[in-house]
Amino acid sequence: MNQELWNQIQCKDLLKEVSEGKEVVWINDNLEDAVKGLSKIDLTTKDIDDAEARLARFAPFILKVFPETAPENGLIESPLNEISKMKAQLEIEYATTIPGRLFLKQDSHLAISGSIKARGGIYEVLKHAEDLAFEHGLLKESDDYSVFASDEFKEFFSKYKIQVGSTGNLGMSIGIMSAVLGFHVIVHMSADAKQWKKDLLRKRGAEVVEYADDYSKAVEVGRKNSDEDPTSYFVDDENSVTLFLGYAVAANRIKKQFEEKGIQIDADHPLFVYIPCGVGGAPGGVAFGLKQIFGDNVHVFFVEPTQAPCMLVGMASGLQNHVCVQDFGLSGQTHADGLAVGRPSGFVGGVMTPLLSGILTLEDYHIYDLMRDIVNSEGIFLEPSACASFWGPIQLLKDKGTKAYIEKMGLSEKMLNAVHVPWATGGSLVPQEIRDEYMHTHLK
Repeated sequence: MNQELWNQIQCKDLLKEVSEGKEVVWINDNLEDAVKGLSKIDLTTKDIDDAEARLARFAPFILKVFPETAPENGLIESPLNEISKMKAQLEIEYATTIPGRLFLKQDSHLAISGSIKARGGIYEVLKHAEDLAFEHGLLKESDDYSVFASDEFKEFFSKYKIQVGSTGNLGMSIGIMSAVLGFHVIVHMSADAKQWKKDLLRKRGAEVVEYADDYSKAVEVGRKNSDEDPTSYFVDDENSVTLFLGYAVAANRIKKQFEEKGIQIDADHPLFVYIPCGVGGAPGGVAFGLKQIFGDNVHVFFVEPTQAPCMLVGMASGLQNHVCVQDFGLSGQTHADGLAVGRPSGFVGGVMTPLLSGILTLEDYHIYDLMRDIVNSEGIFLEPSACASFWGPIQLLKDKGTKAYIEKMGLSEKMLNAVHVPWATGGSLVPQEIRDEYMHTHLK
């Protein structure tokens, strides 16, 4: 890194540890009370409600083409389950205490594409399809949206392209839904993308373009190719407000799940949420939605690999997407393929500046150990990158930074009432032979 850039950087001591590949915890000193922080952001609950209403309009279509969504009447939603056996396992294995209750938000088991990207990715495809249908007089908002499954609509959408750059899961969501609607969909996939994900996409009718380079290159080329084609629409994981709002809808859904389980979230019953982070769109959208719903009673932490902590270096340095992990001597390579991103979303980093509590990093070997722990304790399979979420509750009362955060926020006497939610971001579509391979992977 050149001296001029280094001189602009904040948190130099922490970032020196990051550059050495050490596990760190960064606490966000720019965190503000929720009302003040949210007032600095152009988006509001009305935008989230609009996204939720659009998904409700599409529910008859989704139910028709994806009958597995029948339990939710065409809505794409995941379970929230208490994982007390996993809690006990983590406390013993990592010599820690997790006060309160531990729940798993299983976006790993979202219908259609089996990952958190089914929220934002599928939502953006549906919104684009609706926009085109409105523009060409094929649809009114009051219509039955199951018409999107008709041959007439498929023929219409076949004249248009949708393109996206992805390490895997976003491409799966965009590819599967776009192909079902009839679009010519092109997924630009980085070197980190798993072969089984490429194979599944091709089987579902998507065109897959493979790169020997990282995520940023796949996005760069995909965006360029799409911009040159007037019939093409590019799903921009780094800057898309539409994607972001699709993810944010999750907050309304989990609020309802808490209410159904009789779980109280308020000043005396704090909520801690831990989300694996790649470029930032999915965790940022979820965090934004949670802050809108729960305000200062929710504390959101992102978790990243030590070799690809792009959001941490962007936010901690104060330079957002003007720096990347390679600037700090890191490889950007990780077994957590969905988190293998070198440069963060500047849009998301800006939105998170007054809202995010902090970011933790972990070495890759932990994700396989934690994956085995959740399988053995609860019988739930998650892909390794999703298991990074467990690092949050493990470290909360072990790390001096997070302990100081709890004290500063006046939560020390309330932790026995706390609810902890690691957010499982993917895994249900992983083929059995790959699961077996993961179960026998030991990096240390």
